Amino acid sequence: MLLKNQTSSIISTYAADVSGVCSALFEMGGMTVMHDASGCNSTYNTHDEPRWYDTDSMVFISALTETEAIMGNDNKLIGDIIDAACQLSPEFIAIAGTPIPMITGTDFSAVARVVEAQTGIPSFGFDTNGMHSYLLGASAAFTAIAEHMVDTDLEKSKNLSVNILGTTPLDFSVNSYLGSVNAWLAAQGFEIIGKWGVGARLCDIRRAKSAHVNLVMSSCGLEAARTLRRRFGTPYVIGIPINGKFSDSLAFALKSAATTGECEKAYHTDGGSDTIIIGEAVAAGCIKDAAYKKYGIKMHVLCPPDTDYEVLPCDSQALGGENITRRILASAKRIIADPLYMPICPETAEFIPLPHEAFSGRIFRESIPDLMKTF
Repeated sequence: MLLKNQTSSIISTYAADVSGVCSALFEMGGMTVMHDASGCNSTYNTHDEPRWYDTDSMVFISALTETEAIMGNDNKLIGDIIDAACQLSPEFIAIAGTPIPMITGTDFSAVARVVEAQTGIPSFGFDTNGMHSYLLGASAAFTAIAEHMVDTDLEKSKNLSVNILGTTPLDFSVNSYLGSVNAWLAAQGFEIIGKWGVGARLCDIRRAKSAHVNLVMSSCGLEAARTLRRRFGTPYVIGIPINGKFSDSLAFALKSAATTGECEKAYHTDGGSDTIIIGEAVAAGCIKDAAYKKYGIKMHVLCPPDTDYEVLPCDSQALGGENITRRILASAKRIIADPLYMPICPETAEFIPLPHEAFSGRIFRESIPDLMKTF
């Protein structure tokens, strides 16, 4: 169920689609250009990108001026991108939009085609506009990589192997969790071919075809998984490992998919109305299943806007506006959500904080749990 009204006056908003593009591509060796004056870049590097000060990445702003916005000057944008690319030699070029070029009607696909023709570097244009959540931007970025940057002349690896799709720090931050996931996969007998998100290396991602199965760890990675299935027949499983019985069922699903070639969603538990969890659909759905297996608790899930229908857990819905969300939360006895949701939660409900970097940025980063250790 999709609720349309997305207006907020008290609570935060989710990271924008342009931040999703930058986050997805941050470690892949490409050059990402935000076409904007400067505000979107500062929002991204201050609130949405925990790797900004520790990891080198070619993320730039076009420094769009007021005159250029009014009169139009795509030649300057194209020229600046080509000049930078000639100096830096990126693996690819991504050009992403923001609210101003949306208003002026910039054709990012056309800009990318011109840049690619003049540089010989694979180039992608993304019609992001800051009006949608990070999910759409990250999904589009991963999908472009899956469509254009994966080698086609590879055989399946000799050992059982997996790609990890959709692990941007907007959903998984930079705590120990992803390291725990890597260790868990190794313990299950999987060789990790490529990590799409944190820890990404383009040389590994190019080998994606050789994996036996893809693990989709967030809705950001779903469309890329669909693309890899269409191109190479690789099945995918949607889910994240969580300490306890749920991880056993996820491991079984991965091995089964690798053998049968059938795709699967690892979470299936029906919902309940007393406990509400707000979060990214895959993580929330897996927490919901794990909580039922361990504690017998059923949950109703609320997901960020722009969530793909396929990843929605049973008895769930995409978030609408603040007033609609408040009404849904009013009858809850227990709420699991980012702490910035607390002001619209009823005082009678037990509130369990589950920080989400895409919603509250760096504020509660130190409190984001490793679900393989603390669930």
